[in-house]
Amino acid sequence: MTHADAEKLPFQTIGIVGCGLIGCSIAAALKSRGFPGQIVGSGRPGPNLDRALARKLIDRAEPNLAAAAQACDLIVICTPVDRIVEDVRTAAQAARPGTLITDVGSVKDVVCESVRGLDAGVTFIGSHPIAGSEKQGCLHADAELLSGHVCVLTPLAETPRDKVARLTAFWQALGMSVVEMSPETHDQALAQTSHAPHVVAAALAASLDEANRSLTARGFRDTTRIAASDPELWSGILLANADEVAAGLRSVSARLHEFLQALDARERARLRKLLELAKENRDGLGPNSGNKHHGNE
Repeated sequence: MTHADAEKLPFQTIGIVGCGLIGCSIAAALKSRGFPGQIVGSGRPGPNLDRALARKLIDRAEPNLAAAAQACDLIVICTPVDRIVEDVRTAAQAARPGTLITDVGSVKDVVCESVRGLDAGVTFIGSHPIAGSEKQGCLHADAELLSGHVCVLTPLAETPRDKVARLTAFWQALGMSVVEMSPETHDQALAQTSHAPHVVAAALAASLDEANRSLTARGFRDTTRIAASDPELWSGILLANADEVAAGLRSVSARLHEFLQALDARERARLRKLLELAKENRDGLGPNSGNKHHGNE
């Protein structure tokens, strides 16, 4: 989709709940693409909400979520995973019939099941724009943060298809490609591609001796970059998808055990085979896979 598609979005007022990195990047993308409607920012009073208003990423700041929800026909919940369900319910209770609510969390099953069957004709559809950064806050918002990345939608069997089409158009207007999958399938996949890798990066960073910090170079820093993300945020993500993350870590642990066995036995051929498999999988991600930060989480 082109920038002109944002001008044709079937929404008059879009609410961004949680004006941090992702929320403000969504607002910035809408503004840069000429969205003609209003953007209402909601969240705790403080620097993020103030910056969003000062940078003109939002047209109005409304700390009260219920008051913000009353004005919107699309509400995007950009709060931490362990707050999403409560925020969806609060917004739904105040919203007008026909309002569409989505989120940006990286765990979907527990959220979608917890808010199933909202009253008053309000529809919730889970979203996960797979883009982000280890950086935090509105200060680092980027209108192109989402562009070129994938957004997963997790509609349920009873979700109206016209609502799915409207939400698909929204993410496509921000430059994203959209795929659909079940909440369960999403969580299984993200445990392998995001959540377990985060734990591995954290474990590697945590194992570094303080005396060796000055000896780290780009390899170590690239490998552990995501370990710099917000620990409180990631604690919520990992616990919300605990079973699938644990399964992913067991798979990684099995591979590590193979490396250990090859090293203990001094088996060069076996070690080379493991490294070749790793290279093949990494090369298969494509030439641009490392150009943008990922980690939404």
